[in-house]
Amino acid sequence: MNTKLTLDDLAAPLSVLRLLAVDFGHLPAPTVNVTPIYPDQLELALHSDLTDFEAWREALGVAPDNVDYHVQGDGRTGVLRSTFTYAGVELELVGYGDVAAPVLAEAEAA
Repeated sequence: MNTKLTLDDLAAPLSVLRLLAVDFGHLPAPTVNVTPIYPDQLELALHSDLTDFEAWREALGVAPDNVDYHVQGDGRTGVLRSTFTYAGVELELVGYGDVAAPVLAEAEAA
């Protein structure tokens, strides 16, 4: 990035984070990522299990067909991901959870 951004340049995702805290403060606490690399993006990551992701997905009104699923970590970790616009900001919602039985990489590639 050629120009230095200020904290003011991150006002949009930080404002959305404030809205989410007010409107959804009862939901499980996510890991939050705001970065000057993507100044119009807010990432919420839930690392405990996929039910926390589902609680956020439902609260935000994200349709199930707007969620991608894949496995990582030798088939042991399931990942749900959805990216959408929320209050004018690109919001990325990510959930990580254990897979009951490891998924073989060969089966996933098929």
